[in-house]
Amino acid sequence: MNNISMVTEFVLLGFPGPWDLQLLQASVFTVMYLSALMGNGLIITITSLDACLHTPMYFFLRNLSLFDLCLISAVVPKTVANSLTDNNSISFLDCATQVFLVVLSAAAELFLLTAMSIDRYAAICHPLHYDVIMNKGTCLRMAAMSWFSSGFISLIHTVSTFSLSYCGLNKIQQFFCDIPQLLAISCSEHITTEIVPILINAVLDLCCFICIITSYIYIFSTIRKIPSTQGQSKAYSTCLPHMTVVALFLSTAFIAYLKPIFGSTSFTDLILSAFYILLPPSLNPIIYSLRNKAMKTGLEKLIIRKLWKTKNSLIFL
Repeated sequence: MNNISMVTEFVLLGFPGPWDLQLLQASVFTVMYLSALMGNGLIITITSLDACLHTPMYFFLRNLSLFDLCLISAVVPKTVANSLTDNNSISFLDCATQVFLVVLSAAAELFLLTAMSIDRYAAICHPLHYDVIMNKGTCLRMAAMSWFSSGFISLIHTVSTFSLSYCGLNKIQQFFCDIPQLLAISCSEHITTEIVPILINAVLDLCCFICIITSYIYIFSTIRKIPSTQGQSKAYSTCLPHMTVVALFLSTAFIAYLKPIFGSTSFTDLILSAFYILLPPSLNPIIYSLRNKAMKTGLEKLIIRKLWKTKNSLIFL
């Protein structure tokens, strides 16, 4: 990375307001962070230990939970610490690391959501061929593609952003290192080196969204042909929440990244950024897994197994 910057640290302005408001914001972020840790941690544990959940759907959920944890952990601890200590500085290296992890997690999440829509399409539209279409090799390749593609995209964004010049202005009007705001304070004449990757990434995101929409058009068309009302209800219950999260995640991310980068950041922009940083990791465990009957059964097995081990340990003592 050819860094010619004279700036050694940045200042995250975050949410403006008095100490009481800062404390409230830190409390909300902490609660959502802990709930995301607990929910996604449970998903990873249950889907790893329960052999009945070693299927493509739960394999992608496990990967999704890993990236959810990475996304929210890259931002929230630093944001809460800044709010409570009134020290909003972040080093150049920490800022670059935060950008890399946020872009990596967000891109991987979108790719995995796309893979999950393809999995649901195969399960509902081609149930007889599902095991052939979504075999172990296919799932591993799709997950590996999500990991490596998001890593490459994140590396390109990070290198192009931090190879720009930062000549004095170091105040970022966000609660984390956000690429549009970093571009806004750059004094480099070659700012298009990062704007072009953002536009290319937006096109790629749009392609993923079109793939998801197309999958669900076929899915809903197939669901309507199911004679059983109970079968239709079960199919809809697994598809509609997925569509809701995809729409929320993409709409807020698009608005945050495609708004004019030289405009002033409003309170609404901060809320939108908080939506795509906080909501997917917090809501995904509830929407995709913890409302799922198989996941509840897996959780019961885990609790019973833990209680049984504790009881045997007490008897031994």
